Amino acid sequence: MNFPSERLRRRKEAFQILNEFKESPKQALIIHYSCESFYERPNGSSPRITSIAVRNWGSGQTYSFSIHQQAERQQKSIEDLETEYDVFEKEMLSEFYQFAEKHDRYFWIHWNMRDINYGFPALEHRAKVLGTNPFMIPEEKRIDLARTLIDLFGVRYIGHPRISKLLEKNKITHPDFLTGQEEADAFDAKEYVKLHQSTLRKVDVFSNILGRILDGSLKTSGKWKEIYGGYLPWFTEFIRTHWLVSLVGLIAAALGILQIVAGIFSDS
Repeated sequence: MNFPSERLRRRKEAFQILNEFKESPKQALIIHYSCESFYERPNGSSPRITSIAVRNWGSGQTYSFSIHQQAERQQKSIEDLETEYDVFEKEMLSEFYQFAEKHDRYFWIHWNMRDINYGFPALEHRAKVLGTNPFMIPEEKRIDLARTLIDLFGVRYIGHPRISKLLEKNKITHPDFLTGQEEADAFDAKEYVKLHQSTLRKVDVFSNILGRILDGSLKTSGKWKEIYGGYLPWFTEFIRTHWLVSLVGLIAAALGILQIVAGIFSDS
């Protein structure tokens, strides 16, 4: 359990990172991808990647990479896609990592893309398995929006599943959005276009959430104590950092100096 000072420290650090995006929004990319289910894999193979979407937060421009697009470019059918899946997946990942290398100085904002099951390591692993060299996106440039929300509003800021509950509470529309299980089902049904549409929708949704965090309009279920660690630490931090309190302090100090000076002249 975090001490109140730790709770405020994490919240402050999260805002500092987000403010960097606010200062240079076109240097922030929001990424999400869809894949085969990473559960129930008896043969131990890594899940195949179906599509990747990357949205520039500042401009709104979205870039997409998918196996069905690769197949279409070569005038291949869905049946061809199944028999040559590894070929199309390799080409898709190669194209994505060429894009990533050109944007190595950008921030990459994601949702829980942290490990070999689902995340940047999983993408890198698939690229290596298929025989292409992935560009290693610098770890300091990877910003987990899911963890950032916890840092800002506490671990109980919303119920589970968090994305769906957050969209519901903020009345954010999300057509084409699929849950994790629905994405796994769509993969099994070979509905690759449906998967891709969901991936595109999710980067749009994450962009919406990020914007609401920065303009202060995001609604959560977080309690005051969970967000700030209690009333006393919040009040202490407010006194220490708020510009209005600082201004009052400066005015009080200036008045004190004037009184001293007036006293000196009155005595002389």
